[in-house]
Amino acid sequence: MESVEFKEKLDGLFPEPKCELNYKNNYELLVAVILSAQCTDKRVNVVTNELFKEYNTPQKMLTLSQEELEIKIHSCGFYHNKAKNILVMSKSLVDNFGGEVPSDLNALQTLAGVGRKTANVVYSEAFKGDAIAVDTHVLRVSNRLGFVKTNNPLECEKGLMSKFDKADWGKLHLQLVHFGRYICKAQKPDCDKCPFGEMCTNK
Repeated sequence: MESVEFKEKLDGLFPEPKCELNYKNNYELLVAVILSAQCTDKRVNVVTNELFKEYNTPQKMLTLSQEELEIKIHSCGFYHNKAKNILVMSKSLVDNFGGEVPSDLNALQTLAGVGRKTANVVYSEAFKGDAIAVDTHVLRVSNRLGFVKTNNPLECEKGLMSKFDKADWGKLHLQLVHFGRYICKAQKPDCDKCPFGEMCTNK
């Protein structure tokens, strides 16, 4: 199946995919994405619904001690490292970026707790940049559909970038996340709902 035909079928499944993390500003998005590492968006939204009522800017976040923040984000898992990174990241935003989340991919990756995937999510979602963020869903689906043969997220990202138009990257990333989350699931893929059976390498 050609990438154009694949994209058309994906558009049929998820015509207007949305980020499922709740946020009201770029800083909230960045914090939510950091919290989402090895955690579900649903759980993150429960935590941030309370957290962001009082701590939705880097300046406000920095009024918390690490221990206080750990208590608030405990249920997201890896709370020690996540709390530490969020506070260091927040201080960097205040000290180096005027309290604003930078719109540059390289600048984003200088922040604590922000790797390539997180930077790509924020760049694409907040600033409408052209990027493909490779999470566990995107990596799994890309391998199952034969677009790549790798467990390396960066290699997967490059493989997808080479096969799809740059203007489609941001939407494609969200579509593949939704496809992996709701149809091509890790344990029990819903193959009856999948229009890409001829491409599947997981049979």
